[in-house]
Amino acid sequence: MSPPAAPDRDPGLQPERTHLAWRRTTLSATVAAVLAVRAALHTGASPAAVAAAAVCCVLWAAFLALAHRRIRVLASAGSPPALSAAYATAAALGTVATAVCGALLVL
Repeated sequence: MSPPAAPDRDPGLQPERTHLAWRRTTLSATVAAVLAVRAALHTGASPAAVAAAAVCCVLWAAFLALAHRRIRVLASAGSPPALSAAYATAAALGTVATAVCGALLVL
């Protein structure tokens, strides 16, 4: 006798929750980039502050592109593939780099 077939996975609302999480994180990154630019302009626009704000903006654009790509993958028909280690690492390092730039702007 053969083992019973595994039932199809019912993802429920998980893809929608993941989509919303990526949107929320993108919004948070946008706020961080705007605050970095604001902080750089209010500190007298020193070259170091402008450079840190520019790095924050570049990191924001890179994260926006990564999030948009992931949202498109999640919206495609069928079961979406897992997030690759390279993209997860890029998102994590970008977040840490944004935090470091923000700390440099505050100090």
